[in-house]
Amino acid sequence: MSTPTPITSPASPASSTASAAAAPSAVAGLAPETLRGWISEHEDLVVLDVRSAAEFESVHIRGSYNIPLPLLSEHTDELAARLGSRVVLACQSGVRAEQARQKLAATGISAAHVLTGGVPGFAASGGDVVRGKSRWDLERQVRLAAGSLIMIGLVGGRFVSPKVRALAGMIGTGLTFSAATNTCAMGRALSAMPWNKTGQEPTRESAILSLPTALDAGSKAGPDAAGAEAVQGVGAA
Repeated sequence: MSTPTPITSPASPASSTASAAAAPSAVAGLAPETLRGWISEHEDLVVLDVRSAAEFESVHIRGSYNIPLPLLSEHTDELAARLGSRVVLACQSGVRAEQARQKLAATGISAAHVLTGGVPGFAASGGDVVRGKSRWDLERQVRLAAGSLIMIGLVGGRFVSPKVRALAGMIGTGLTFSAATNTCAMGRALSAMPWNKTGQEPTRESAILSLPTALDAGSKAGPDAAGAEAVQGVGAA
């Protein structure tokens, strides 16, 4: 079985000390195949899905907990206090999971792993997932919204007023800023839209406080196995 390898940039001998000090913040990527083995072998494993509740409802790793990134950001310290030593963060592609890892690392949780390829990659590898109502994932919605606004700006600038072209420039600037800061304001805005809401959104009480403070060594814990999906508004398949 393979083990996750921290992804770090090459360092010169002179900077080895500094690199060692920065090691806790290095990206720890975890292959889907490795996670499949961990799920069956480690009772202390906690998989946190940091996507929106709607994305989680569409498909998620069986036994994972839905802690959307905004909720995690708001209660990072409290969440970190409930986590053990083996944590895997999952999202759609790895971007939001990496943001979550950085926030947890700031609280001292340096052993969290980011699932390579996200939930789709895990499903494609044959991992056990729960499927529900089909929806477009948030990242796909962002691409559609950004592309549509740029087209509107260009077409409107040609046939309505040259000033409308400024819309395309604004969206391009926003995308550049998003890449530079590894954030996505448009994604946060879209996540608040009605079609991205479920019957019961995760809250501090229903999501973070539902995490076990210690996993029972005699049984495999998790929201699917324990029926906690009902709390999060997700029915097990």
